[in-house]
Amino acid sequence: MRIILAAALLLGIPLLLPSSGLAQGISHEALENQVVELINGHRESIGLTPLMPDSHIADTSRTHSADMANGRSPFSHEGFDKRVERIRKALGGMGFAENVAFGYRTAQVVVGWLNSPGHKANIEGDFTHTGVGIALARDGSLFFTQMFVKR
Repeated sequence: MRIILAAALLLGIPLLLPSSGLAQGISHEALENQVVELINGHRESIGLTPLMPDSHIADTSRTHSADMANGRSPFSHEGFDKRVERIRKALGGMGFAENVAFGYRTAQVVVGWLNSPGHKANIEGDFTHTGVGIALARDGSLFFTQMFVKR
């Protein structure tokens, strides 16, 4: 938690508490950018290079989040191979990973991922590019997908 808070303060990111809800006026795109900035802040704090945001990877992540939010796909990594193939055709790549989450209303999702060994391994993995996608379900829940790519 200290690493994330330090990264947030260093980067000037308002890190909202989960109970405060999605900040009024903040767009999903701005929240996606906050997630990337916090992930990169954590990576830099442990000596890793930051991940380059990529719009194609973000679009692929948004599609998966929307599918989960709309019930077209269960909350899972189902279809991961298809997402990898889509990215590989467009950008290439030789390594891929994915984090998903729901139940968060803010960039605090990063804290949850860092507290999970598998998600943390993806965040700290040997990747070069990333994309985050967020979608809103009818009940107000946010679904998060972050894909990691090594090019």
